[in-house]
Amino acid sequence: MSKKLRKKMRRLEQQAGGWNGNGGWRNGTAAGPGLFGTLSRALPKGRTEQFLLGAAVGVAAAYVLSDEDLRGKLMTSGIKLYTGLLGNIEELKEQAADIQAEMAAEHGSDV
Repeated sequence: MSKKLRKKMRRLEQQAGGWNGNGGWRNGTAAGPGLFGTLSRALPKGRTEQFLLGAAVGVAAAYVLSDEDLRGKLMTSGIKLYTGLLGNIEELKEQAADIQAEMAAEHGSDV
């Protein structure tokens, strides 16, 4: 390799920070920010966590929607939860009506 080419390569490595963003592999610092170390510079300040959380939720949603068995189980669980919730609301309405009727009977008036 020619001297000019080596000098140019060395300068490019210093400018780019090496393959892992922390001085490169030549100086023995393999532990750097790694592959996603520059992700924080690509995103607006303070939104890195939001982006990563959104990406994780998106991946989970894509997995759930692509797996037919899991999707069916989730739908069944959701329907059971919904019907149970509706049943509990109806029970609360019934108890409120009973309490109103008892209060009306005790006071002898129509509440």
